[in-house]
Amino acid sequence: MDTIFFILSKVVQFCIEPLNWVIAFVLLGLLFLSLRKPHLCKRFLVLALFDLLLVGWLPASELPLRAIENLIPKAALPNDLNNEIGGIIILGGSFNGGQIMLDRDEVSLRSSAERLTKAFELIRKNPSLPYIFSGASGRITSRGISEADAFKQLVQEQGLNEAQAHNENQSRNTYENVLYMKPMIQELGAKNEAGQLKPWLLITSASHMYRSVKIFEKQDLSVLPLPVDYQTANRLQWTEFNLVDGAQNWHAVVHEAVGLLAYWITGKI
Repeated sequence: MDTIFFILSKVVQFCIEPLNWVIAFVLLGLLFLSLRKPHLCKRFLVLALFDLLLVGWLPASELPLRAIENLIPKAALPNDLNNEIGGIIILGGSFNGGQIMLDRDEVSLRSSAERLTKAFELIRKNPSLPYIFSGASGRITSRGISEADAFKQLVQEQGLNEAQAHNENQSRNTYENVLYMKPMIQELGAKNEAGQLKPWLLITSASHMYRSVKIFEKQDLSVLPLPVDYQTANRLQWTEFNLVDGAQNWHAVVHEAVGLLAYWITGKI
């Protein structure tokens, strides 16, 4: 059942991303042109143009994305992380396709690399803390090496403390991240005087943090959110038009909306 929902969520996301509608509108326009119905052809071409304007005008995507990014603020970090938290969690999503890394023999990072840079900063400052990277591949058909294996290679290249490094290399989505990490957190995490697990520091993109925290809460795991990889500022860029940035923003918005809906339907949050 989880596999069916995983595939279905990918299909639904593809179908409702605004930039993908352009293809449908243009194809319908060409269809009606071939059927000698120019008035319908013009309407669908106008819709395609309007869609491109919607995607490219940045405030249209920044408004919902900023709202998502602001749902979970940064937690105030304790002065002494070693005594106050159980460890550090880094969620996958920072690496490019595994086939690139396999073919080029180089670790390739995406725009969400802040998940790693912030984690490495804290790991260097607190080398005795255990840390877990969670993620295999978010693709329906994975290719090349997993993100967890890429992370392991990056840890070696950066000279970090490998003794405290732990990888979870089976998960395909956020729910599986938490599900497969839970036994590791329970085993590795330190406990307070009351015998309860100390909270773990959670690092992921700001747009992804709300859904992540809700899943951890559902699994009765306490985390301190440290969102990174913000894509919006406090002020909107009212006069900015950029199809590439707009498409990326809409992708993030739709990805989170579909994920939240799918997890709510299946009782995961």
